[in-house]
Amino acid sequence: MEWFDPLLTEYSELAIGFRLALAAVLGSLIGIEREVHGRPAGFRTHLLVTLGACLMIIVSEAYYFKYANLASDSVLRLDPARIAAQIVTGIGFLGAGAIIKEGHAVRGLTTAACLWVSAGIGMAVGAGFYFPALVVVGISLFSLMLLKRVERHFRRDRYRSLRVHCEYEEECLPELEAFFEERKLRIVNFGFEKDRTHGEIVYNFVIAQSGTDDRNKLVRDFMSLKHVNKVRFN
Repeated sequence: MEWFDPLLTEYSELAIGFRLALAAVLGSLIGIEREVHGRPAGFRTHLLVTLGACLMIIVSEAYYFKYANLASDSVLRLDPARIAAQIVTGIGFLGAGAIIKEGHAVRGLTTAACLWVSAGIGMAVGAGFYFPALVVVGISLFSLMLLKRVERHFRRDRYRSLRVHCEYEEECLPELEAFFEERKLRIVNFGFEKDRTHGEIVYNFVIAQSGTDDRNKLVRDFMSLKHVNKVRFN
């Protein structure tokens, strides 16, 4: 596992420097891919996450070996896995900050997962597991750069918010339902408001769109319906 350590003292300055430098390089590889796609957590963030995780693992191991020979009745108890557990917990807060909810869409999940993986890579390098760290980086880059192209061929449901202002007519709702069925739009949630003063009914839909219809085209088609006055499509 530890390719270079047999040639070096386990915790020599050169060995520690090598681990930190390798962690920084591996983290930056994932960060560059995120930076190219304009994500808020990009090159520098991933580099620092991997580097910090690596340093904390090195310090954790160093403390354990430094105080491993304490007497059994000592009040000091050492757990080398404690810092690693705290890294996993802490990176969760950082990942949560990268997730953004826009309407019914959630963005940033992949970036949050990249931060989590970057922390794991840094921990692996800090513990001397260089080969698993390199394998994970390779698989991660393959997933981010190539599998995204494969995903484009999948048909996925897209959730939209739709607000339709109709004339105060009973025929409006059946007309809308027939329109949804014709275009394979599935109603996920539904509500309505009646405004007798202005003589209209406002329908609020959350719909799942599995087809490839353009949003602008759908709005134009909605406006062509007899009893529809106004449409808002998010």
